[in-house]
Amino acid sequence: MRVELINLGKKYEGRENFTIRGVDLVIEDREFCVILGPSGCGKSTLLRMIAGLNSITEGELRFGGKRMNSVPPKDRDIAMVFQSYALYPHMSVYDNMAFSLSMRKESKHIIDERVREAADLLQITDYLYSKPSDISGGQRQRVALGRAMVRKPKVFLMDEPLSNLDAKLREHMRIELVRLHKSLDTTTIYVTHDQTEAMTMATKIVLMDDGRIQQVGKPDEFYNKPINLFVAGFIGSPTMNIFEGKFQEGRFHSRDSSLVLTPSQEDLEKLRAYEGKEIYLGIRSERFHTDKDDEQITVMVDVVEMLGKEKILYTKLGEDEVIISVPGHKTFEENQHYGFSPDKEALHFFDGETRQRIN
Repeated sequence: MRVELINLGKKYEGRENFTIRGVDLVIEDREFCVILGPSGCGKSTLLRMIAGLNSITEGELRFGGKRMNSVPPKDRDIAMVFQSYALYPHMSVYDNMAFSLSMRKESKHIIDERVREAADLLQITDYLYSKPSDISGGQRQRVALGRAMVRKPKVFLMDEPLSNLDAKLREHMRIELVRLHKSLDTTTIYVTHDQTEAMTMATKIVLMDDGRIQQVGKPDEFYNKPINLFVAGFIGSPTMNIFEGKFQEGRFHSRDSSLVLTPSQEDLEKLRAYEGKEIYLGIRSERFHTDKDDEQITVMVDVVEMLGKEKILYTKLGEDEVIISVPGHKTFEENQHYGFSPDKEALHFFDGETRQRIN
């Protein structure tokens, strides 16, 4: 089902400012859309507005072209999976999954068929007659998913469903959720603060900050073409290196001139209007190499973080900290100086006033 948000806004009674403001978004049928952002940015509030759990102050919400602003949650043909699983502890896994269908007074045959179909898909058939307290966190999460699946909704809503799991299990469940989405062929809207979940699972990412959408697009667009400084700093681990400086006589000069770079010819064309103006330069940690060139920088390694296949070097360059990723088999010592050359074909430039990408 196609979901449309048109100038959507939310203001709580007694508060001066809107929590959500001016949200325009189209989620196409069968997309896996991840709403991403830091804590307090409004992403869960937005999801609850879509679910009907929070009222809409302004704007319009449409499902398949139908206005849903005043439609009760039970009539929206949605299913929601919460962070806390919200399972009934006194019921078996089977009864938890069957509960919503029982409330609809579906036949026992249909209930049994749907519960077992979902359990088989989620690989929890062996636990159908266990209580939630007798199974693991990952299995409880599968039960919560199964309870949503049996309703066969047109839209799945998921509010940070993996945040209570350990790192290894989260990684496994990410893959399972992608497989599940493909097999169910249902529109999925998923909220998280974890960019790894967003980048690995989404067909579309919506990045929010302070109640507003910052950028909408495919995962690779966020990484390779961030629309502003917030997006550049939020997406990527390690975070993008950002330098403040000026564009003068065809070169970028950082504040203390410890970094002086000549942009690529393509970037120079974009920067002509910024001669003598304040701008920001961004470069990802993996876009440095050890080949010497005329504009190589010399950094002092402060901390070496070993991650197996790569090392993360936290270094100093004048007034700036520079984070550099290198292959794990390369040797770099702390408190030593090394030369690196930024890849001039991988520079990002942002307006000094608006902080928007210079295109």
